[in-house]
Amino acid sequence: MAEANRPLGITLTAGVDEAGRGPLAGPVVVAAVMLPASHGLTCLDDSKRLSPRQREDLFIPIQESSLAWHIESVGLDEIEQYNILGATLRGMQRCVMALDPQPGLALIDGNRLPAALPCPARALVGGDGLEPCISAASILAKVHRDRLMIQLHEHFPDYGFDRHKGYPTAAHIECLERFGPCAAHRRGFAPVKRLLKPD
Repeated sequence: MAEANRPLGITLTAGVDEAGRGPLAGPVVVAAVMLPASHGLTCLDDSKRLSPRQREDLFIPIQESSLAWHIESVGLDEIEQYNILGATLRGMQRCVMALDPQPGLALIDGNRLPAALPCPARALVGGDGLEPCISAASILAKVHRDRLMIQLHEHFPDYGFDRHKGYPTAAHIECLERFGPCAAHRRGFAPVKRLLKPD
């Protein structure tokens, strides 16, 4: 994997990524990871290019190999208040601030940077396939969110959250239209909003 150019003197770099911006239900989950240079982890990649089993197999080793890591779940209230991008960036900010030790540089997957980070930062489009620390964050966020959606399935079994994880698949849209939105759905997202009963 190619590595982004780093300013001289910066040794602790945090990778930051999210999972779950596109779904119609559930939280968006953000993770930040700082890896040592000799982390020894193999198969790190964008979590979307790994199988569920590969991601699960890496979840604990990433945490054990990290200098620091943090996972932040951003709930529906914050998504509705700040929109999905704003809520994601706020979660990213909290993730970086929670790391101990603090990084000298944060590499953020995507093209937007959170405000008021405690260190310099760089946005990196496609970073989850380029930087090991972002790949690791991507995997932590994805696994954690998938587990949360399986828990939501236990509370709302009609919607199939354990299968599609809240993404707008044909099966999910069909369930949404049949049963109407549940408490786990994002009220501001168009496919959900149009099915809400007027107050």
